[in-house]
Amino acid sequence: MLNKIQELKEAIEALQANSMEEIEAARIKYLSKKGEISQLFNDFRTVPNEMKREIGQRLNELKTLATEKINSLKAAFEDTADANAELDLTRSAAPCAIGTRHPLSLVKEEIINIFSRLGYSIAEGPEVEDDWHVFSSLNFAADHPARDMQDTFFIQRNPDILLRTHTSSVQTRVMEHTQPPIRIICPGRVYRNEAISYRAHCFFHQVEGLYVDKGVTFADLKQTLLYFAREMFGSETRIRLRPSYFPFTEPSAEMDISCDLCGGKGCNFCKHTGWVEILGCGMVDPNVLEACGIDSSIYSGFALGMGIERITNLKYRVKDLRMFSENDVRFLEEFKSVH
Repeated sequence: MLNKIQELKEAIEALQANSMEEIEAARIKYLSKKGEISQLFNDFRTVPNEMKREIGQRLNELKTLATEKINSLKAAFEDTADANAELDLTRSAAPCAIGTRHPLSLVKEEIINIFSRLGYSIAEGPEVEDDWHVFSSLNFAADHPARDMQDTFFIQRNPDILLRTHTSSVQTRVMEHTQPPIRIICPGRVYRNEAISYRAHCFFHQVEGLYVDKGVTFADLKQTLLYFAREMFGSETRIRLRPSYFPFTEPSAEMDISCDLCGGKGCNFCKHTGWVEILGCGMVDPNVLEACGIDSSIYSGFALGMGIERITNLKYRVKDLRMFSENDVRFLEEFKSVH
């Protein structure tokens, strides 16, 4: 038996493996219940009494050697596998907190979804524009105050290149290249040379809508506005239209909604009037249609425009416009549960 123990010892010391399957096969061969070392322990009963001490000690040493060898092969193979594993370079060094949607993005998406249900598609255009698309095509007179430097950012003092002051420029671009029916909304960022305060900023966001087709009337505009107001602010919302003026619409109106804070009874938020202004609208001026190549004797249309910051203020009671652009994490985390 001593010779057999020596043979197994030499075989185990020389043991090598190239896979976990080979390591498991060696474990079964030497250490399982029917393995060679277990078989030696079974034969131990036939060993003469005077040799049991020596052979017992050798058997225990052999079993320990086999166990340590198998474990060392396993550890070496696992370390090699980990070293060869492909690293995920996109993972951060430390866990990152999950971000939130910006409140302006949430409201913009909600506005887009409402108008999408009415069949409106999204149109986009450049933020750096020319005078024709921002002013001239929209029936702005040459001496209109909006052309003054105090309201508009001009590029390198070039009176023909400027940062758009409204997304109406997108509407004129669409009308130039598309024949009616046209039904679009134009979300985007706009710029105006204004002093930054809690109620104004030099850049903000708008969503404007345009519908041009045969037989479009002011009644169509009113029903569209009523649908939007009730989808955005609740089914009990009421609207009112007040006469106003815009160069590109005639007739023009400002739209108010009933204050959802006091139910129209009057409070500090609505300045005790029961109404809150949210957007401007009107029928597209025939001069605008003609300037864009659309026959105003056949087609008519309406346009509307609103500030996304204004709508967000009404929904979430944000009192300072500057909070939308300061990226204060404490403010943004307030919208984690929204949508």
